[in-house]
Amino acid sequence: MPIDTEFLKSLDRLQIILKKRIYADRQGAHQASHGGQGLIFQDFKPYSPGDDFRHIDWRIYARTDKFYIRRFEAERNLVVHILVDSSASMNFGKKTTKFEYAAQVGLGFAYIAYRNNERFNMSVFTEHVNAFKAKKGASNLAYLFDYMGSLRIEGKSNFLQSMDEYRKHITSRSMIVFISDFLYDLDEVEEVIGRYHKSQVYLIQVLDIEERDLALSGDVILEDAETQAKMRTFVSMRMKNTYQQRLEEHIAKLKELCERHSASFISVSTNTPIFEAFYHMFK
Repeated sequence: MPIDTEFLKSLDRLQIILKKRIYADRQGAHQASHGGQGLIFQDFKPYSPGDDFRHIDWRIYARTDKFYIRRFEAERNLVVHILVDSSASMNFGKKTTKFEYAAQVGLGFAYIAYRNNERFNMSVFTEHVNAFKAKKGASNLAYLFDYMGSLRIEGKSNFLQSMDEYRKHITSRSMIVFISDFLYDLDEVEEVIGRYHKSQVYLIQVLDIEERDLALSGDVILEDAETQAKMRTFVSMRMKNTYQQRLEEHIAKLKELCERHSASFISVSTNTPIFEAFYHMFK
């Protein structure tokens, strides 16, 4: 699988945006000892001129008629978990498959974590998950490049089951990046991302341009990439319109459930330049 190293270098030009967007929580944690918003509640202190008034606890004020602010304890170590769908359906695409694109996005996140000296891992899932221990450093990044480039894309996907298996690896507040076509049951997706309200969650949907446009017509035989089941059908203009409408509704519902759980969502096609995808993720 070819990896565009120029794309990785181009991410360096987004460092200001990335540090503000991806690691805002981490920066806040380092500032917690100076009165900033950290991650773990510590105690209260009387309000003093210069304190951030947004941290005033109005319930205490209602009881005592005095101003107190909430202080937080810093949590300095952010772990970046990147999980990529490697089931057979991700092997779809002519110039670039969905998996190749998803892997490049995942490696982009790994590169950003490496550049920020964070621990990171990148695991793949189908019905089960193949998990790695989070580590820092260039050797971990190089290993992931080799691993993703040699991986066989096969098997059925079971998002809920594989994420249940992976759950034990997320033991602290983290950044969690899910990358898939997300043509799953929406209740399962919501059950998974709803577990991580205290973490920073990205859900990245990767679709091939032919999936979005349904570039088929007439009498065709369709084959399920995961089950190899075949079905003969006639693709009419009405069928295309119905398909595209349902796909857009599915994407809109994915976006809505991510918003309900304060997760970031983006849907991209495999013909979208990777750099452009990252720019919109952190815009």
